[in-house]
Amino acid sequence: MSTGAHEDEPHTGTLANRLNWLRAGVLGANDGIVSTAGIVVGVAAATTTRQPVFMAGIAGLAAGAVSMALGEYVSVSTQRDTERSLLEKERQELREQPREELDELTGLYEAKGLSPATARQVAEELTAHNAFEAHVDAELGFDPHELTNPWQAAASSAVSFTVGALLPLIAILVPPVSARVPVTFVAVLVALALTGAISARLGGSPMSRPIARVVIGGAIAMLVTFGLGHLTNGIT
Repeated sequence: MSTGAHEDEPHTGTLANRLNWLRAGVLGANDGIVSTAGIVVGVAAATTTRQPVFMAGIAGLAAGAVSMALGEYVSVSTQRDTERSLLEKERQELREQPREELDELTGLYEAKGLSPATARQVAEELTAHNAFEAHVDAELGFDPHELTNPWQAAASSAVSFTVGALLPLIAILVPPVSARVPVTFVAVLVALALTGAISARLGGSPMSRPIARVVIGGAIAMLVTFGLGHLTNGIT
């Protein structure tokens, strides 16, 4: 029985990590859709020439992807440094205060509902098997062998943002001039509804509110930039 439980734990942790990465990817794509759509719709409202719209869209895509990647890299690097510091602190405490650490582990299992005798037995058996991993699991709640990877996070953010940004860029460039903005509005709102539904599904929540939030937010962003584009065109 113990072997099966040991095998299930990494599988569960890996699945949770994959869901987190997928959710982050969906949110990155959502950011790419909204920000790029705002840029290209605003420029399209100010000019009917294709090249400025294309250049603005490409610039927004590149800047957004780099910004997302750098932000995610810094954030995850900080998290990884914190995790490493906590792991080193745990190793030091186990070396210097093994008895106190055993008492602490016993107390943690008592707090989870085990009787004092059972909690002590569990703590002693886990400590005998692998004291470090037992304490990391009970105290810190993450797998010491699966620390967050800042490079993976940065690449994932950049790719997801780029994929999302391509949709409004294509939607604004392919149709005739008179249909550019309406087609982009529809394409973007449909895509946002899809990302909202996926996010809700991954989070296990009802879909109506997440979909409404992203669709309304995206519509407002495009309306604002469209209005600003018209205003700029009128001034110039």
